[in-house]
Amino acid sequence: MTLAREQNRFHGHQASVLAVAFSPDGKTIVSGSDDRTLRLWQLDGTPIGQPFHGHQASVGSVAFSPDGKIIASGSDDGTVRLWQLDGTPIGQPFYGHEDSVWAIAFSPDSKTIVSGSADRTLRLWQLDGTPIGQTFHGHEDYVRSVAFSPDGNTIVSGSYDRTLRLWQLDGTPLGQPFRGHDAFIWSVAFSPNGKTIVSSSDDFTVRLWQLDGTPLGRPFRGHEDSVGSVVFSPDGNTILSGSDDFTVRLWQLD
Repeated sequence: MTLAREQNRFHGHQASVLAVAFSPDGKTIVSGSDDRTLRLWQLDGTPIGQPFHGHQASVGSVAFSPDGKIIASGSDDGTVRLWQLDGTPIGQPFYGHEDSVWAIAFSPDSKTIVSGSADRTLRLWQLDGTPIGQTFHGHEDYVRSVAFSPDGNTIVSGSYDRTLRLWQLDGTPLGQPFRGHDAFIWSVAFSPNGKTIVSSSDDFTVRLWQLDGTPLGRPFRGHEDSVGSVVFSPDGNTILSGSDDFTVRLWQLD
């Protein structure tokens, strides 16, 4: 079976592309780059409008709101920014993190944003940049990935400290850290039904977890290098992982 074939190449950034995301309707793509800009693209690779200028350093995380109306970005300049789809900044940058913002996600209702940073914390924000509640403290190293549960009531984070953590929206940790990976955690995601979490790591594995941190089954082994990205299929029956070994793998859940 052929898993994938290249359809188009997107040319326009002046440096490495660090993050990409599809719009909710699947018709456009946003990218963030070491050149400090974001770009919006049609699926055939045609740029839409001009580059989004505003960040003062690399753009390492991007996300569309679930309603598809705005884009959020996180940067090595320590800020989060919101954008209209034509590249116009919305309001002022969100200040609060003390280091690079490496992870960003919208709540399912598109009304709040969570960010994860190299300062080892997470922060929750209103769309006007007002922080919500306290800073989330608990990780002992960079926070590399964040995700909301499908019901929007909890957040999961993955860190260079080799753990995942589950959080209430007020920043209170839920239970103990999820331990099992032997290296950095690059990516985390909730299943569509919100009952399990998947993670991928620099230890070359993918792991599945119950919400109390209990591992489900054995680690998924097969990649020969760091696994930088992982996601559930919409029906929750398969997991897709991408690795520095130049491969993408599909995993069937029993």
